[in-house]
Amino acid sequence: MRAPGLSGVWDDAGMSAATPPASSPADRRVSARVGAISESATLAVDAKAKALKAAGRPVIGFGAGEPDFPTPDYIVEAAIEACRNPKYHRYTPAGGLPELKTAIAAKTLRDSGYEIEPANVLVTNGGKQAIYEAFAAILDPGDEVIVPAPYWTTYPESIRLAGGVPVDVVADETTGYRVTVEQLEAARTDRTKVLLFVSPSNPTGAVYSREQVEAVGRWAAEHGLWVLTDEIYEHLVYGDAAFSSLPVVVPELREKCIIVNGVAKTYAMTGWRVGWAIGPKDVIKAATNLQSHATSNVSNVAQAAAIAAVSGDLTAVEEMKVAFDRRRKTIVRMLNEIDGVLCPEPEGAFYAYPSVKELLGKEIRGKRPQTSVELAELILEEAEVAVVPGEAFGTPGYLRLSYALGDEDLVEGVSRIQKLLAEAK
Repeated sequence: MRAPGLSGVWDDAGMSAATPPASSPADRRVSARVGAISESATLAVDAKAKALKAAGRPVIGFGAGEPDFPTPDYIVEAAIEACRNPKYHRYTPAGGLPELKTAIAAKTLRDSGYEIEPANVLVTNGGKQAIYEAFAAILDPGDEVIVPAPYWTTYPESIRLAGGVPVDVVADETTGYRVTVEQLEAARTDRTKVLLFVSPSNPTGAVYSREQVEAVGRWAAEHGLWVLTDEIYEHLVYGDAAFSSLPVVVPELREKCIIVNGVAKTYAMTGWRVGWAIGPKDVIKAATNLQSHATSNVSNVAQAAAIAAVSGDLTAVEEMKVAFDRRRKTIVRMLNEIDGVLCPEPEGAFYAYPSVKELLGKEIRGKRPQTSVELAELILEEAEVAVVPGEAFGTPGYLRLSYALGDEDLVEGVSRIQKLLAEAK
């Protein structure tokens, strides 16, 4: 039995097909704006892997960026207590529980050295909502956003939904997937309003040094640009790498910088759906107004759990990081043992992003995959391993593998890939 392919996720250009144009607005069943959005590629691959496993197939999934650890007990207990508290059975402020906003401000000062007030915080239904609402609050139609690639799949879609235009700036394995100020300047136009900056990065695991963060930040400040910086992997850095918060390194950006963060990755709370945006008070107020009409408050039980998470120490985080670091070294070593695969060592997050360009066009079990989409399909069909092709992240010719899964599954999954790709000729 052959595993279903990934053709339902991407079209020939690497993205899902938009809704066909209708003859008139009345005939259009789905709006052009929403119809042009791609399905989340990482979630789609993860759903396929889980469906196959539920059907009894021995599929190993490297698709979703989701820690395999349970949420720490003290956080779960806080949620249980919140369930019993009648004050959490009612609507609460749309922008977040005041006690959570205060706790986020304290956590931000503790972890980043960045001093903010609760009024600078908007609590959201996960990081994705924070990203969209931040862009919606500052972008007007046609405003350009510089997006370093490889990028997380949600960024360009959020920009488009907010009326903006994403402008890709591509970095590759030769620079450790880090863009330079020269590349950013070459992409800047008179319509550029925002720079998206992410370190540590999903999907590459790239971490910018403090000097590189400062150079990028001063370039943005010099040209009066806004910066949206995603810090959700701030605690997941390895070896000699160190996280640097951009508005701390370049404080003159404070009034034009929005930070996105959340509890999902650090505390193994992906399903709890609590994120936040930190920014200037007028922008946070505007985004809060938007949220008041979109979703109102985040689940009070989840917010109570988040208070326990951000107020507690980082012991559980450090324990998870030890496991991630071990897996990081294993997956990089095993991937680099494959002829035609080049995998830089990620310095942060929990993803490996190997180049597979040398394998494209080679024959593997009677097929010649021409794209990384086709190679990912072949790996799923023949090795029963789910990976995400680089097309989903704006850079064809790569695969993303999350190493946030058990050690045994990781070794077994990469071993299957090794065995399959060793047949390339």
